[in-house]
Amino acid sequence: QVQLVESGGGLVQAGGSLRLSCAVSGSIFSINTMGWYRQAPGKEREQVATVFRSGSTYYASSVKGRFTISRDNAKNTGYLQMNSLKPEDTAVYYCSVVIGPSNPKNYWGQGTQVTVSS
Repeated sequence: QVQLVESGGGLVQAGGSLRLSCAVSGSIFSINTMGWYRQAPGKEREQVATVFRSGSTYYASSVKGRFTISRDNAKNTGYLQMNSLKPEDTAVYYCSVVIGPSNPKNYWGQGTQVTVSS
């Protein structure tokens, strides 16, 4: 079994910063990708950022230039550094990984609340 444990969420004022962590444990053969999603009240879940094993990254246009995704392959841990936070960033943030190399499968964390006050 694969488990994802997230940490780092909380309450912060607009303009502040937070760093989310995602520790992956269990039957890990190879982590193909690590990513972050978020879901705000009344809205559907959206992709925020993804980092591939090679180090290549993807960012949603709404967070480009403010958020930075990274991963420590040796520790099977991913991070999301969030700077210049805005009230519209308020959401539950979920960590997700795709584990392979054969028969790749997606796993999700429990989610962590990020609240940005104005």
